[in-house]
Amino acid sequence: MSTTTTSTQTVTADNVIRLFPEVDSSLASSHRTPTRDSELEGYDEEQIRLMDEVCIVLDQDDNPIGSASKKVCHLMKNIDQGLLHRAFSVFLFDSQKRLLLQQRATEKITFPDMWTNTCCSHPLGVPGETGAELEAAVQGVRRAAQRKLGHELGIKAEQVPIEQFQFLTRIHYKAPSDGKWGEHEIDYILFIKADVDLDINPNEVKNSLYVSEEDLKRMFKDNSLKFTPWFKLICQSMLFEWWEHLDEGMEHYKGEKQIRRM
Repeated sequence: MSTTTTSTQTVTADNVIRLFPEVDSSLASSHRTPTRDSELEGYDEEQIRLMDEVCIVLDQDDNPIGSASKKVCHLMKNIDQGLLHRAFSVFLFDSQKRLLLQQRATEKITFPDMWTNTCCSHPLGVPGETGAELEAAVQGVRRAAQRKLGHELGIKAEQVPIEQFQFLTRIHYKAPSDGKWGEHEIDYILFIKADVDLDINPNEVKNSLYVSEEDLKRMFKDNSLKFTPWFKLICQSMLFEWWEHLDEGMEHYKGEKQIRRM
């Protein structure tokens, strides 16, 4: 019995484009975080790994113009130069019209230990979560929202079907977390009403709580509690009016095309 040995050349970063012009090498070079990164030194290993995720970079009108790592997008030195990315905020209500809040884990690099809405994250620069036109972008953030509800809170996809996420509006805001990190986002606001089972990821979420409107207003009066800046902005401007119309009249608020500048 004879054996045939196939000789192939080694494909490297130096020759891959010459050999395979269809390969896009920008992802590998643009978003790789060095093994030893002084800006991430001392943080939780899993949260460091997540800083490699690829965010969608935008112009001021929410048009995708590129991509960059989560780390690059959240450094204040880049934010102060105008770097802007796409995000979403989910507000999940149960059948009693209570809003599910989460307290971000201590391990989080940005805004640790702060209370916020059900889930806040980013659509990634991957097929299915991107989109240039508003309709496609909304569908992308819905998919991302379903993915992150599972990752952070253990909510099964079948309990939060993509088509049940209601898109209300977009807000454009900028907020520092500390001297190094911050947020500069166009944030898609999604509402969903569902009774769900939680299996919390402790690396993402420290605590969770269902609240009524009055419960949340009391929490804001408690100076010992800290809240994320985007959640406070949404609460101070729109949330309680939306909440009142959760079961009737939401059509009036859905699908806003204008970006709200905060």
